[in-house]
Amino acid sequence: ITLRALDVLGGAEVIYCEDTRHTGKLAALYGIKTRRLAYHEHNAAKIRPQILERLADGEAVALVSDAGTPLISDPGLPLVRAARAAGYAVIPIPGASAPIAALSIAGLATDRFAFIGFLPVKKKPRQAALTELSRLQMTLVLFESPKRLTALLADLAALANNREIIVARELTKTFEEIVGGTAEKVLAYFETTAPRGEMIVLLGPPATATALDDARLNAHLHTALASMSLRDGVQHVVATTGEKRKRVYAAALALNKRRKSDDNR
Repeated sequence: ITLRALDVLGGAEVIYCEDTRHTGKLAALYGIKTRRLAYHEHNAAKIRPQILERLADGEAVALVSDAGTPLISDPGLPLVRAARAAGYAVIPIPGASAPIAALSIAGLATDRFAFIGFLPVKKKPRQAALTELSRLQMTLVLFESPKRLTALLADLAALANNREIIVARELTKTFEEIVGGTAEKVLAYFETTAPRGEMIVLLGPPATATALDDARLNAHLHTALASMSLRDGVQHVVATTGEKRKRVYAAALALNKRRKSDDNR
């Protein structure tokens, strides 16, 4: 935590927290006596007008999250929008942010990256999202529950195992751990080591691939189309090989045409 953050928390009239007990540990560690009140997704609609009233009375109000930075996948957004709309100053007090902390040590490209947050929980929507996202030529930053980490890694192993994966858990905390390699390698590790805590998954950008010759491209398509529709098979081959979609689609159509011709003989 920064000296500025400690100064702000100590000088505010009230600190709104996701969990007052959780933030209480931080307050006790640094001798912060400021009153703490709860503000979370279950009481936000009720408490938000009360916070605006405090601001109207000239009070300095602090907002903290249980971990990381407020508004990065937490319930603070409607409050900040309401405060700004009402004309109150909303001032960032930078602190630890897991996505940025993970990017800083992963050794993956950071000139272009996208923060994705949590993917869909169910398998098919998650795989569809990954297929779409895998086209982006940049590092992807994901949040994931430890309960669903191995399912996500299994999807990545099938879809993008040629891309480097970094899983960073509990960053800046006691049990900080960073595991990297292909999705298959990282999956094997977490299948024998139960994942716990806050998880960040980084998917490195696609490697610059050497163009496949026609025979190898057709081999990829033959395997994909054996179990997938034309559309899904093309998307899968594009994602796993890095080939241009136009070329893959044309090759898939030609392969299907040859198959139908062979079937009619």
